[in-house]
Amino acid sequence: MSTRFASDSGLTRRMVVTMFLLGLLYVAFVAVLIAVGISAVTVLVIAAAMLFVQYFFSDRIALFAMHGREVTPEQAPELHGLIDRLCALADMPKPRVAIADSDVPNAFATGRNQKKAVVCVTTGILRRLEREELEGVLAHELSHVAHRDVAVMTIASFLGIVAGLMTRFALYSGLGRSRDNSGGLPIGLIIMLVSIVVYAVSFLLTRALSRYRELAADRAGALLTQKPSALASALYKVSGDMARIPTRDLREAEPFNAFYFAPALANRQSIANLFSTHPSLERRVAELAKISAQLGRG
Repeated sequence: MSTRFASDSGLTRRMVVTMFLLGLLYVAFVAVLIAVGISAVTVLVIAAAMLFVQYFFSDRIALFAMHGREVTPEQAPELHGLIDRLCALADMPKPRVAIADSDVPNAFATGRNQKKAVVCVTTGILRRLEREELEGVLAHELSHVAHRDVAVMTIASFLGIVAGLMTRFALYSGLGRSRDNSGGLPIGLIIMLVSIVVYAVSFLLTRALSRYRELAADRAGALLTQKPSALASALYKVSGDMARIPTRDLREAEPFNAFYFAPALANRQSIANLFSTHPSLERRVAELAKISAQLGRG
């Protein structure tokens, strides 16, 4: 389903390559598990069930985890009005609209496609941003839905979850004390080592995709609204106000950084660009400045 959001061939290529590499990694992971004696049926049934739940119920799971609730136009008329306008501009179906009761200033979009999408903002961001700034943030989130990268990120994160569960299974099922037929390393240790490698590779691949998709969403959102400076202003406000949020609240939000408009950082800088879910604030603002120059205005 096409929209008027600016397309991004770089994002499309990265999503395809990431899914292809993760698919290869998944096949290799299952092959190793089967080779060390884990039932192929067990592995495939568990993996398929998890993927089904994560893909088809990701929007409900995300809203529940982030304490979001859907709101009607009567409950949040201004928020609905902004999304109505942006959806009309973008020629896309209107997603469900939700608000999370949190002082952490942020927003996110989730859902497997445009018809099943939901856009959620926190009460913290509603209090802090001006109308044009909030519009820029919402355009950024809607572009994630239009580009379909929300669904890709949901699927991409699946392999890391499976690897983590297999590690726990090896630790607590007693496999760590049983050895393979040749008397070599314990089966549980083999599973644990392979799971760690799989998790690490999938982690790096999804982080790389996550950083690029944020730049793509900034660009598409700014071009749709024609106000890149408003989005840059929102970025400055949100990032600056993170330092004033209690550490406990930031730590609760950090597990969902990959889906947020801006990362929640608990009294520390991002460890390294390689492990970050988002590009640096400086890079995002610099890219928006380039768009302003191209448009001939801010």
